[in-house]
Amino acid sequence: MHESLETARLRLRPFELADLDAYARICADAETMRYIGPGVPLSRADAWRSMAQLLGHWQLRGYGQWAVQEKKSGAFLGRVGLHYPEGWPVLEVGWLIDRARWGDGLATEAGRAAMQFAFERLNLKRISSVICPQNLASIRVAEKLGMRLDRISEINGVEVTVYGRDR
Repeated sequence: MHESLETARLRLRPFELADLDAYARICADAETMRYIGPGVPLSRADAWRSMAQLLGHWQLRGYGQWAVQEKKSGAFLGRVGLHYPEGWPVLEVGWLIDRARWGDGLATEAGRAAMQFAFERLNLKRISSVICPQNLASIRVAEKLGMRLDRISEINGVEVTVYGRDR
């Protein structure tokens, strides 16, 4: 059940081994990774493991994150989609976009498609995003997607904000 989605500018599709170079470059950028997980860049090997985990999520949950590809150029731009690993507080929609493309509205566009998939295909009644409170850009994306602050929580000893919205 790993289908692809399309938006006006983007193709959301399964990860491929050919994505590793671009994904590893994005994940190696300290500013891009500042608010993701432990907040540190990933080595190439860790980026590969991240891709494998993202693909495995689809197998175990039946949904997950897509590779984001620009239709016009074919460029790999990041990952967007649904995330609910063991021990996570909520099923969330999340995004990680190449820093060179920040501000282009890509996270919002892809996040909207992923959220629509969650509501229409998975029949979810609520979707959330777990965001580091200092990540103002991601908070703005969540708000553009119609989410509002639900609560402040803690994951693995790190304070996070949980934004959400109903269908």
